[in-house]
Amino acid sequence: MTGSTADGLVVVDKPAGFTSHDVVAVLRGIARTRRVGHAGTLDPMATGVLLVGLGRATRLLGHLALTDKEYRGTIRLGQTTVTDDAEGEVTAARGAAGVEPAAIAAGVAALTGEIMQVPAKVSAVKIDGQRSYRRVRAGEEVEIPARRVTVSTFTADRAVERVLADGLTVTDVDITVVCSSGTYIRALARDLGAALGTGGHLTALHRTRVGPYTLGAARTVDELRAELVVLPLDEAAAASFPRWDVTEREARLLGNGARIATPRLPAGPVAVFGPDDRLVALVEADGDRARSLAVFAPQGG
Repeated sequence: MTGSTADGLVVVDKPAGFTSHDVVAVLRGIARTRRVGHAGTLDPMATGVLLVGLGRATRLLGHLALTDKEYRGTIRLGQTTVTDDAEGEVTAARGAAGVEPAAIAAGVAALTGEIMQVPAKVSAVKIDGQRSYRRVRAGEEVEIPARRVTVSTFTADRAVERVLADGLTVTDVDITVVCSSGTYIRALARDLGAALGTGGHLTALHRTRVGPYTLGAARTVDELRAELVVLPLDEAAAASFPRWDVTEREARLLGNGARIATPRLPAGPVAVFGPDDRLVALVEADGDRARSLAVFAPQGG
């Protein structure tokens, strides 16, 4: 489906140098609406899949952000930076010559599975109500508590030694990661370097998937300027969440925010569709009742 004001999802292939908010600003202009948001922030250096919602589809975004994500990237062993990526100032340069592949594999394995991760200090995590990156840039020392994340896949696909212009030997490791929401790939780079005693930071990151949405469905900003491709709201919900079809009476009750009896539903958000195949609500099971997470008024409502 194409259009200029539709409710729906736009799968963007974010370019390097753009913030996620920059992409939202561009889509506001293309779609001629202020009601635009994104799911799952990408740092300016990172590229790849960014989900942008238009109109009523913005109500899906908080739930889409919680889906798993897949990345390809490069970790440079031998240098540490203040941001844990190539955007930040180098704070230590120990070098990383002769790092054994077995050591890299062991370090990656230790960071796979359900782990406790300390987010990058230069990040949007709030500490006492203020963004961590603001505190760091103001010269403060910040301590961010560890959080539980799931790294279901973390592989070192290739490791290559390089000699930099200053003569320092580093090792660049190409990686693939599949992880839960809230995982910082920059922090994986930092922690792998710390475990190997070399230091490490992220030099490239490309997000290849968010939930069911892959690069194959993504459009560049230039392509979207030429033609705005929107996945309609109903199709986006059906592709993103388990489905529950209800009767007209049940659809009316849920549309009014009522908690109705449910069959056994899977954990997490479930998309509810009425007899007309239109999205009624996102719900989750609360005992034997459905609790509404978002209710979708009819078009124009």
